[in-house]
Amino acid sequence: MQTLLIVGCGDVARRTLPLLLGRYRVIALVRDPVQAPFWRAQGVLPLIADLDQRNSLRRLSGLADVVLHFAPPPERGAGDPRMRRLLAALRSGKSLPQRLVYISTSGVYGDCAGERVPETRRLRPQTPRARRRVDAEQQLRRFGRTAGTCLSILRAPGIYAADRLPLERLQRGTPVLAAEDDVFTNHIHADDLAMLAVAALRRGLPNRVYNASDASHLKMGEYFDLVADRFGLPRPPRISREEAEKTLSPVQLSFMSESRRLDNRRIGRELRVGLRYAQVVEGIDAAWREINTGGVS
Repeated sequence: MQTLLIVGCGDVARRTLPLLLGRYRVIALVRDPVQAPFWRAQGVLPLIADLDQRNSLRRLSGLADVVLHFAPPPERGAGDPRMRRLLAALRSGKSLPQRLVYISTSGVYGDCAGERVPETRRLRPQTPRARRRVDAEQQLRRFGRTAGTCLSILRAPGIYAADRLPLERLQRGTPVLAAEDDVFTNHIHADDLAMLAVAALRRGLPNRVYNASDASHLKMGEYFDLVADRFGLPRPPRISREEAEKTLSPVQLSFMSESRRLDNRRIGRELRVGLRYAQVVEGIDAAWREINTGGVS
């Protein structure tokens, strides 16, 4: 049985476990020892280490046959030193991972003026966060070529689930852009992203990028309207871009400054995955049912 290392033990990583346990010996890189009992209870071996502490990563040398990487770069800086430390630790072993799957972001494409975006589109990151992701991808591509590791990069857009919906924002009445100023956004349900990550472990092509997105092409305001209507909340007010620049935070504005429609045909063609929620409306309906049957508090 192969050993699989999970790096970045958040929500999506946890959703992969039903697809992994019994097929792999799973090890989770855990920064906070308090989290270790949870992973141990799932049948996963926790390994206490910190991507910000080089010495703590020595135990990763030669440890894993395959790697699922969900951890983000640091919140500041021009690049991703966490990736540099991790790859150095993996590279120091006598055996190297055969496969590595990394969850990146569709933000690496930057603003595409609403155009349809295939994986071959030139990267034009416009935020520091996206530029750090590009640096991480570049490091991984070099590692894949030199180490002979089959690398798959999943560029994910907005991730949603029953416990990851903008309900509080709708309750606050935070505005969105007027229709004439609005931007196209893209979405993927957290369960589908977990499924895509595992599919890439098995069927991803070497040094290959995949748009990990569903097939819906909604503008941001339309997405918020869908959630509001399904949960019986008021639709958000619409304001002009000029008004938004005066009233919204820089972070909120950054998500309203990039418009693109991700082409997701490669995941079906190469990973041979049928998404559980191919359209956002299906995922929102499922979230409503889950919340209203007591599945999520």
